[in-house]
Amino acid sequence: MVARGVAQWLPGSMPVGRIVDEVADGQWHVVRDAEVGIAGALRLLWSDEPFWGPGQPPAVYVHGLMVDRRRSGHGIGTALLDWAAARGRDAGVGLFRLDCRTTNPALRAYYEGYGFAVVGRADFPTFSATLLQLDLAPDD
Repeated sequence: MVARGVAQWLPGSMPVGRIVDEVADGQWHVVRDAEVGIAGALRLLWSDEPFWGPGQPPAVYVHGLMVDRRRSGHGIGTALLDWAAARGRDAGVGLFRLDCRTTNPALRAYYEGYGFAVVGRADFPTFSATLLQLDLAPDD
């Protein structure tokens, strides 16, 4: 990503121990492919105070959506977002939320193309994130 000029996840910004703990907690979900192995992944949460603050309405949150570049354009990202939205509907929550760095307009455009709307910004010492939200209507 860095080589392509995308400042989303910088090398060393995610400690391996943290990811190990998140996997052990069942937060990460993957799409496997016989050829490439893990073709896509996302982290699914039911609260996200660091980005959205305390006292939020019930929502499903996604972090870390990623697709192997060899599978880019095959609909895996959309399928993962659809899956996460369905988990939210199944849980009876009305909101689907995620974020991206303000320095990543391509990812923001991808999320907006899916139907998310920008609803805010979260500022941290080393980066700022654009907050996006989608209302979850029950499946018809």
